[in-house]
Amino acid sequence: MPPPRTTQARAAPAQLTDINVSTGFGAFYLKNALNNQGGSEVLAAAAYNAGAGRARAWRDDTRALEGAIYTESIPFNETRDYVKKVLANAVWYAHLGMGGETSLKKRLGVIQPKG
Repeated sequence: MPPPRTTQARAAPAQLTDINVSTGFGAFYLKNALNNQGGSEVLAAAAYNAGAGRARAWRDDTRALEGAIYTESIPFNETRDYVKKVLANAVWYAHLGMGGETSLKKRLGVIQPKG
């Protein structure tokens, strides 16, 4: 089954244990998080793990932060570790030729302030 194309996608509960359906929904949710977080991989990974509202709330009120500083300031150990692992793995896969940015610093980017 291909990944869902809209936010209205539905699956029968039994289908959610199917690896293709589950992977499709996970990819859809991550792409949605990436779109809703202005393309920031750091914010998208944090949103995927802890929720979009929390990822936005953890941004600084007045100044932009380097992605590494934002990541280290995440108050949940699980989410902070998750973001680090996701970005490190993305760089690793890019180095293996899977495509994408191979610089961790560029992937981390700059996190804009809330306002």
